[in-house]
Amino acid sequence: MRGTILSISWSVGLVLIAAAALAGPLAGQSRINTQLDTTLVTVGDRLTLMVSVEHANDATVSWPDSIDLSPFEVIGATAHPTQQAEDRSISAASFVLTIFELGEVEVPSFSVDVLSPDGGRETLGTDRYGVEVVSVGADESGDIREIRGPFMIPLSVITIALGLLVLILLLLALALGYRKWRASRSTEEAAVGPPPRPAHELALEALDDLEASPMLAHGQFKEYHIEVSMILRRFIEARYQVMALEMTTWEIIDGLGGVGVGADFCGDLRRLLDQCDLVKFAKVCPTDAASEQVVTTGRELVEASVLWMPEDLVAEAEPVAEPVAEPVTEPVTEPEAVPKAEPEVTS
Repeated sequence: MRGTILSISWSVGLVLIAAAALAGPLAGQSRINTQLDTTLVTVGDRLTLMVSVEHANDATVSWPDSIDLSPFEVIGATAHPTQQAEDRSISAASFVLTIFELGEVEVPSFSVDVLSPDGGRETLGTDRYGVEVVSVGADESGDIREIRGPFMIPLSVITIALGLLVLILLLLALALGYRKWRASRSTEEAAVGPPPRPAHELALEALDDLEASPMLAHGQFKEYHIEVSMILRRFIEARYQVMALEMTTWEIIDGLGGVGVGADFCGDLRRLLDQCDLVKFAKVCPTDAASEQVVTTGRELVEASVLWMPEDLVAEAEPVAEPVAEPVTEPVTEPEAVPKAEPEVTS
């Protein structure tokens, strides 16, 4: 009786194991296929291992980040686009292998995970392949040849290279010398040329051209005042060495005060620049008469600055008063009285 029960138990166990083995592939619904392009290579040759996984459309294949296929070296890996059918998908990847060992070796297996949307994971393994690695065919029938020495560059090539280098350096020296010669010649020509025009002449000419332009007739008040401000700023920079083009109005006034320009000139200039700034930034629209007065005031400022001199030059130009020598008065000596001759008395 006991033997019969044990026999029945073993039979049921075997049936359950077989059912589980048959149900595994059906439940997973994923299959892996491995193909190796060749099993006979020479040392250093490349092999291509193609791995494809058939899985459900809503599942994804997680390829390993790094693969250890020793003794083979993985020198390249490419994941191919997934191909979808009606209810199945195929994901594939190819791996380029190489080996530098002789004899019969084996491509080991590695794992590939199939992930389902519900978080399930199915792990598949690739097939193993045996590969025979042979050496590069060598002719063993002949004699062993001596090792060649290093290849020497012919002396003529070295000579030509040195000659070209010397020629390039010579051309560079000639070019630098010619450039310096041209620069010195340009300096000499500039020195003997006509002297530069005074700053006040350029400013007055620019104001005359602006006054004769049709800008006011075309309603270009903003551009008109900007041009007046630029003419005066360029003149101040050239005449007083104050960087007016890069300064605000108050900075210009402070700079002019530092070089000794009078308060009247600075006040008139400040009012003119303030009016130009109002038109430029505050979009004030002046009348034609006020716009023409700006040019007139600018012309008066330029003309008033013609006789201005820096303080150090004024100090040098003032004559030094020499002490006046007092006249030397000689004492006046009275002439000695000449005694009068007494008349002789004759008896």
